[in-house]
Amino acid sequence: MAANTPYTYNSLVIYEVYVRNHTPEGTFKAFDADLDRIQALGVDVIWFMPIHPIGKINKKGGLGCPYSISDYRAVNPEYGSLEDFKHTIQAIHARGMKVMIDVVYNHTAHDSLLVRDYPHFFHQDASGRPVTTVPNWSDVIDLLHPEPELSQYLIDSLKFWVSLGVDGFRCDVASLVPVEFWTEARRQVAELNPNVIWLAESVHAAFIEFRRKAGLSGYSDSELYQAFDLTYDYDIWPILHKAIAGSVPPARLLEMHRFQEAIYPGTYVKMHCTENHDQPRVMSVAPSRDAALAWTAFEAFNKGAFLIYAGQESEAAHTPTLFDRDLVDWGSYPLTGFFTNLFKVKHHPLVLEGVFNILQAEPVILAAYAAESASLLGIFNPSSHGAEAALPLKDGDYPDLLNGGTISVRSGKARLTAPAMILELPQSLSIEPFRSSLMDEDREYI
Repeated sequence: MAANTPYTYNSLVIYEVYVRNHTPEGTFKAFDADLDRIQALGVDVIWFMPIHPIGKINKKGGLGCPYSISDYRAVNPEYGSLEDFKHTIQAIHARGMKVMIDVVYNHTAHDSLLVRDYPHFFHQDASGRPVTTVPNWSDVIDLLHPEPELSQYLIDSLKFWVSLGVDGFRCDVASLVPVEFWTEARRQVAELNPNVIWLAESVHAAFIEFRRKAGLSGYSDSELYQAFDLTYDYDIWPILHKAIAGSVPPARLLEMHRFQEAIYPGTYVKMHCTENHDQPRVMSVAPSRDAALAWTAFEAFNKGAFLIYAGQESEAAHTPTLFDRDLVDWGSYPLTGFFTNLFKVKHHPLVLEGVFNILQAEPVILAAYAAESASLLGIFNPSSHGAEAALPLKDGDYPDLLNGGTISVRSGKARLTAPAMILELPQSLSIEPFRSSLMDEDREYI
């Protein structure tokens, strides 16, 4: 973990945008008209998927993948001009939000501006032709790290965007690029703005294993925390995906969340989500709408930042393709109230002041932020089974911050009126954390 990562990043709400598919026009100017709505949700950071020109050689689909970039210092004319993007930055800042852009420093398009002038920047085959090291990534060629001239070119590109007002970088497949590069990039960028947010797309454990056995770079989340503020939850994503689908019990996932607490720096920050542009919509994975909402609420309530993918607030079930126009189905925004209240909870002082613990896996998931004289108790029911649950609370009526109204506890039980409820308690919770069969067989230390 970067030594200066603010603990407040555990309350960050990040909103992911694919400009091409966000509006019928697919432009920065058209996106600007949606800013007031996004701000009202309680969003802190707007993350734009790559905004750069897309390569034409070996492109995928009709329009190409935004992660196949031909020029790191320009914007895709499909989206508008550089001046248009500057205006978008200003409009976001005026609403009290920050701007994050995607940077892709593991690979470029086949017709990148760098290919002609800097062939030594690339992995090459025996014939000297630039190649990819990931067979199914046919529309890109891989940059060859470490290379001092390449590193400085990329860092100067980051500085260019920071000078325009960009506040953060989501770094694509950061695990494939040497940590030393990211550390130096962070150092130099901090000279312009020490408050830039660094988010690493860390990769699945199996991908790291594949890379290392092939003699290629593959860095774990633990290593990435030397340079980054936040990393993806991909270290446990396969289990999360199966838990949401109902094919593994919730306890399996909760065990992995506890395991993260043990293997990462004490101040680590994860970015949680239940969907993104690379993963299917949660509404298409979960066995029911209630299960999707329960898991989404739990992941947002969990310690760490939270990502909402544009369209999630509309219960979108279709994951748009990256390679063509595939507009988000906005409908009537049925989950606006759900996310607005959820993000108010995310920004509640107790999320930063209290100690987070997962308390229970079955029959409902219980988690809490407990401070000296107040707590937040989250109740999540992904199974949709049971009309009531036993709660570790005194009898009384407690405000439900997620759904409004109050929840009555009588004889230690409460009626479950929604798939997720978050109660504000005028008391501390001194309850033993959730026990893991994989971690707690020997508890002599307690």
